[in-house]
Amino acid sequence: MTVPHPERVGESGTPARAPARTPSPWHGQGPVLAAVALGGVIGATARYGAGLLWPTPDGAFPWTTFTVNVVGCATIGVLMAVITELPAVHRLVRPFLGTGVLGGFTTFSTYAVDIRNLIGGGHAGTAFAYLAATLSAALAAVWLGTTAARRALARRQR
Repeated sequence: MTVPHPERVGESGTPARAPARTPSPWHGQGPVLAAVALGGVIGATARYGAGLLWPTPDGAFPWTTFTVNVVGCATIGVLMAVITELPAVHRLVRPFLGTGVLGGFTTFSTYAVDIRNLIGGGHAGTAFAYLAATLSAALAAVWLGTTAARRALARRQR
């Protein structure tokens, strides 16, 4: 009896395992990382553009960052409701739009810096109002976005 593929048989006569392949990064997290990075560039650029179009004077309530964060949170609520309800959504939609675009668009870091600058500039009342209003409005926006999207999807399915 001959062995059909002698190079695949180990010394003990049992079939040898083929050497393990190194998985391509494009089959794992590589595409996710690329989607997040591309989306982040788009979102951060949009946020920067909003700041250029609607600058905030020193000591004033940071309406631009407030609006960006609230709109971004509402959009995240809509996106997550749509993604979880629709059966066939590409695996890169959530990392691209949710983490990338909307993560780059909304900004906790600028929110924190705005609060620090307001306090440092002697505008503690404005800083506290901004802190509380952003937190409340952002949470409400996520809830409203999610609720509205789920209701619209439910009506659509009828």
